[in-house]
Amino acid sequence: MTGAGIGDAATLVAARGIGVRRGERWIVRHVDLTVSRGELVFLIGANGAGKSTCARAVLGLIATDEGIVERSPSIEVGYVPQRLALTATLPLTLRRLMTLTGRFAARDIDAALHAVGLERLGNPPVTTLSGGEFQRLLLARALIHRPDLLVLDEPAQGVDIAGADVVHELIEGIRADLGCGVLLISHDLERAMATGDDVVVLLPHEHDERG
Repeated sequence: MTGAGIGDAATLVAARGIGVRRGERWIVRHVDLTVSRGELVFLIGANGAGKSTCARAVLGLIATDEGIVERSPSIEVGYVPQRLALTATLPLTLRRLMTLTGRFAARDIDAALHAVGLERLGNPPVTTLSGGEFQRLLLARALIHRPDLLVLDEPAQGVDIAGADVVHELIEGIRADLGCGVLLISHDLERAMATGDDVVVLLPHEHDERG
């Protein structure tokens, strides 16, 4: 849906011709990307292609050096990072992690954990969770805000094939339940082409001139 704009009530974010550079090197350039409510958009590229940089620019977390980004007013964004570094000695439990970004009622925490299939675990230290369980916990932490737009950075990274399938099934269920838009950063072109409503492929621009 690269032709839509924020004038369309369903459109959450719309980027046109955006680029980000560091010094003389373009990290990403000439990117058009639109995410609407209920839509699953994949942002695809090889390692180092600038996928995370592009997503941060779309969300307004970093400035663009060219192009235009529009976002729906008062948009609520849920972000699931590719990884979250935790110290093994930090006594952080599953439910404590859920409250690091705000105070939430116990019923809301329960609902978010149920949505990702973690309610059965109780409240163990997060360091005891498997890779797949930890990714689902990060997803639950994003869901508790009931976002309009859910952004996931390589959500199946470090998870086996079965675990990756579970994560993607959860994302589909969440999209249907909340009616939110989903921007999913990935390198899995096959899955993107099979399940995405739109696929944006990033190409390297390290040889582009600065001007």
